[in-house]
Amino acid sequence: MRIDGTSTGAIGGDAEKKEQAQARLVDASQQFEAMLMQEMLKPLQSFENKWDDGQSDGDKSGDTLSAYGTEAVAKAISKAGGLGIAKRVLQQVNLEHERKAKGEIAGTKVS
Repeated sequence: MRIDGTSTGAIGGDAEKKEQAQARLVDASQQFEAMLMQEMLKPLQSFENKWDDGQSDGDKSGDTLSAYGTEAVAKAISKAGGLGIAKRVLQQVNLEHERKAKGEIAGTKVS
């Protein structure tokens, strides 16, 4: 379930600018979902280095590698459709843009 910018409302000026803005919005919403997913996946990380021999000054590269792995998994899940958070954020932002363009947002009614 991928998010595409074709079924959402217009954001601004000409068609090329609209496509660029929509692409940035899609990317931002997927990044937001990936950050949420990363936080949800953090408890699955093993903060204990399995190769460490118990010394306190052991190499912590395993922790860093695990963190990068969790980040990569979260981004991949989000890009593939994730939990639908990015899609919902995208829909809501586009709805707000449409309402603002029509002057329907509180206090912005244009006569």
